[in-house]
Parts: sequence; C-alpha cells; structure tokens
Amino acid sequence: MKLSIKVKLAPNQEQKDVLLETIETYNEACDFVSQIAFENKTASVVKIHHICYYEIRKRFNLSSQMAVRVVGKVADAYKIARSKKLNLKQPHKFDKWGAAIYDQRILSWKGLEKVSILTLKGRQVIPIVLGEYQQTKLLYPRRGQVDLLYKNGNFYLIPIIEVPEPPQKMTKDFLGVDLGVVNLAVDSKGEIYSGKEVDNKRVKIDKLKSALQKKGTKSATKHLKKLSGKENRFRKDVNHCISKKIVEKCKRHSLSLAIEDLAGIRQRATVRHTQRRKHSSWAFNQLRSFLEYKTKLAGIILKAVDPHYTSQRCSNCGYIASHNRKNQSSFVCKSCNFSVNADFNGAINIAQLATVDLPIVSLVRVETSHLVFS
Repeated sequence: MKLSIKVKLAPNQEQKDVLLETIETYNEACDFVSQIAFENKTASVVKIHHICYYEIRKRFNLSSQMAVRVVGKVADAYKIARSKKLNLKQPHKFDKWGAAIYDQRILSWKGLEKVSILTLKGRQVIPIVLGEYQQTKLLYPRRGQVDLLYKNGNFYLIPIIEVPEPPQKMTKDFLGVDLGVVNLAVDSKGEIYSGKEVDNKRVKIDKLKSALQKKGTKSATKHLKKLSGKENRFRKDVNHCISKKIVEKCKRHSLSLAIEDLAGIRQRATVRHTQRRKHSSWAFNQLRSFLEYKTKLAGIILKAVDPHYTSQRCSNCGYIASHNRKNQSSFVCKSCNFSVNADFNGAINIAQLATVDLPIVSLVRVETSHLVFS
C-alpha cells in the first residue's frame, strides 16, 4: 500500500531563503497558468503545456521540469474542480506558500541524511531530520512525486512510499467499535475513548473564535486562520491516538475489527440542537481512514457493518425497541432487563454482526416499535 510521510528539512539560513523564494515563484507561476487554463476552458495538461510552457520558463526563470510540474499542478486543480462539479466563476488561486511539486528529475535522496533539491539558484543539498518512524518507512521504495511544504517557518518533504501489506489473518472473533459524540469511541471490550478532553477544547476554541469574529480586524482574521489549523492538528492527533490503541488491542487479542459503516452518518444521526456543533465538528471519516490503513499495515481484517438499530438492540437477548435506550449513556432491555452502558452495548452488537455476518436489517416486526432478529 502507498503511504505519505512527513520529513523535516534542516536548511541553513541561506538555503531557507532560496527555498522560500522558489516556492513563492512556483505558486506565482501556477496563478499565471491558472488564468490561461481558465480563459481557454481546459484542464488538459497537453493543451496547457503547448499554450504557455515557454512563457513560464521565460517569465519565472523556472527549469524545464519545474515548468512541467507547474502545468501538472494547475491541471490537477481544475480536474478536481470538475469532479466536484464546481462552477468556477474566476481562475483558481494558489496559496503563496502552497506545495511545490517535485519528481525524481529535480529531487534526489542522498541516503537517509540529505536530499538534493533543485531551486531557482541551482541544486541545494539539504540535511533532513528523521524520527524513528520516518527512518523505518524510508527504507521502503519511494514512488511518484514529492511535495515541498513551507509551514510555520519550517520546510518539509512529503514523499509517497510503497509499504508491503502483510497477509490478513483470519480470526473468528471481532472487536466492535461504536462511534459517538460524548464518547468518541467505545469498544466491545468495554474501553471508552472519551470525548471529554475534545469537548473542553472545542468549547475553548469556539469562545475564542466568536470573540475574534466579532472583532473583525485584519489581525483577528489572521488569528482565526491560525486557530483553525490548530484545531485540525488537535483533531488529527486524537484520531491517530485512538486508532493506534484500537489496532494494538486487536493485535494483542488476535481479533479482527468491526466498525460502523459511516456512509451518511451526519444525515442519519439525530442530535439535540446543543449537540450539533459537537457532532458535526468531529472527523469521523478521518478516524475511519486511519483505522483502515493501520489495520492493513498490521494484517488485521476490517469489516464495516450496517449500524441501523445497533443502539436499540439488546446485545444479551437480541430484543429491539427504541425504549431500550433510556438516555445517551443508559441501556436497559425491556425484555430481559439487561442493563449496561449504551455505547458499550452498541459496540457488542457491532462485533456480533460482524461475527455472524448477518445484515442488521434482517428483522421481523412484532409490534409497531418492537423488533427482534429472525
């Protein structure tokens, strides 16, 4: 499977200035080409290349291959806009410090210590800083293009590596995981991955955002953008930690993993008005994507099950009724009086569904609001 990793560069001050100038010029060239692509109503790499290749090189002093990469980045941006059916009323604008795209002709690795990268001032050999994770991953073959990023005063490379997938181990039992608002995740072993810290952080950020939006100054807008980035990094870190713990538990207990099919989760879930911000702000799909690639790397089977009625079904006797769930945290079966944490009950149901491979909709109606498995 393909993975992207983040590698930090350690340039001296002169190299920093050259790299920054290169990134800024690269994105200026992208804006220039974007105007031409917009006017000609085309996202074709070949057409854009024929129209403005020589002008790019002359106007922005870019090498042949960097000019090619500029055209490719612009064409990709318009293809994405088309795939999303966006009706662009003006040319796509590129961030001043957006990623510059490199390939093997203009970037080469010098072992695990340095990288040779083409700039406006010729080739620069720059040291790289690797943690243990990056060192192990960079031993695998690198594929395709590499992004050069500038963020918070630092430069990074984002290479794509080809990591072999171990064979998936067939196991009889599953670890079920129920996703929620108050508890971000609860597994069928009873472990709760609480959302309390997340909620406290969200409340703090929301208050600060509200104050900055009311202020409306240039510095406040700049602060808002910075705050948004901080919130995204926090969310990503939490999802990484949760997914790592879940996958490690599956490995430790030799279990496969069962999760909810998240398709349409925002439209499907009904939450109170006061909880809408909580529910909509969490990146459920990001958490799932982390679980997907981590399970692949660990050779663990991941199964997505239909989540309908998993919150109403008794994991002890199979009886289904909307009144089984008394409130957000409490589940008491109206048939057998089984009492347990509601999210824990849902996680057990998810594990059971994956184990027996039964569709959750395989039900027979007994009463208007009471259902049981057939």
